[in-house]
Amino acid sequence: MFRHKGRKRTFSHNFRLASTLSFVAGIVNIVGVLSVSTLTTNVTGHFAFLAEEVSLKNYLEAIHIILYVLFFLFGAFICNLLVEIISRKRPRISHALPMFIEILILTIIGLSTGLNPIYIAYGLLFAMGLQNALVTNISQSVIRTTHLTGLFTDLGINLSQLFFTKKKIELKRLTRIILLKISIILFFFFGGVLGGLLFVPFQLKVLFFAVGLLVVALFLDNVVVYYNLTKRKIMTSKSS
Repeated sequence: MFRHKGRKRTFSHNFRLASTLSFVAGIVNIVGVLSVSTLTTNVTGHFAFLAEEVSLKNYLEAIHIILYVLFFLFGAFICNLLVEIISRKRPRISHALPMFIEILILTIIGLSTGLNPIYIAYGLLFAMGLQNALVTNISQSVIRTTHLTGLFTDLGINLSQLFFTKKKIELKRLTRIILLKISIILFFFFGGVLGGLLFVPFQLKVLFFAVGLLVVALFLDNVVVYYNLTKRKIMTSKSS
């Protein structure tokens, strides 16, 4: 689900990518809210807080909020930079390093005790900027795992198009787009609910559930690729 791009991607690839990483984003989002009272999967809300702090002349707090936005931006920047550099020589694994960085960040925060809440927020925002850019790059902007405002807007548009779509092929394509967006919203919600339920007993260690999901997704993706390559080699040797 990570390696295929463009026309090579199927609905199954996109669904697995969307459901997995939106679930992770839901966990990270609720952990950020409950642990440091900060939104960590998007930056839209931070601009409202920024305007409030500036209007109240709380300039130090305003600077922190600006840094929140910049860390999310920096995460997206670093992700695409790494993908572009690696894809020139090893396109099949261009997604791996950004995911390893996200896993590392979430693991460090999950293990941390007494860490300054501001640094926790910085780390989570960077990780989510990284993830959002990776998903956008892989799916070529078809999937966004954290931007629910845009998702609900697109979903509303797509639902209205059902009244005007008559051809079966177009209707099938539109239905899959709607299902994909609904899956992102639902899995983001499920991740948030699970993270919220587990936060009281586990605190920041809840992030280990997100880490485990990312590790399993990477492992299974490599297993599938290895299986397909082995299968092709066997078929090739038989035909020759």
